Amino acid sequence: MAKKKQTYQQAIDEIENILLQIENDELNVDAISIKVKRVSELLRFCKSQLKSTEDEVDNILEELEGN
Repeated sequence: MAKKKQTYQQAIDEIENILLQIENDELNVDAISIKVKRVSELLRFCKSQLKSTEDEVDNILEELEGN
């Protein structure tokens, strides 16, 4: 079964959920370490998505200026 591709909004929602868990002391020390690693992965994904979107917008604007 193919895994559904994660969206930027899903990543942001997951980050917010993890931060709430940490703030509310819902996680033990071992779980915090795992969750912090996950947040790091999600932040890298979000940064990549933002860069990709920025590049796409720049390309569109360059095409419009060329016309």
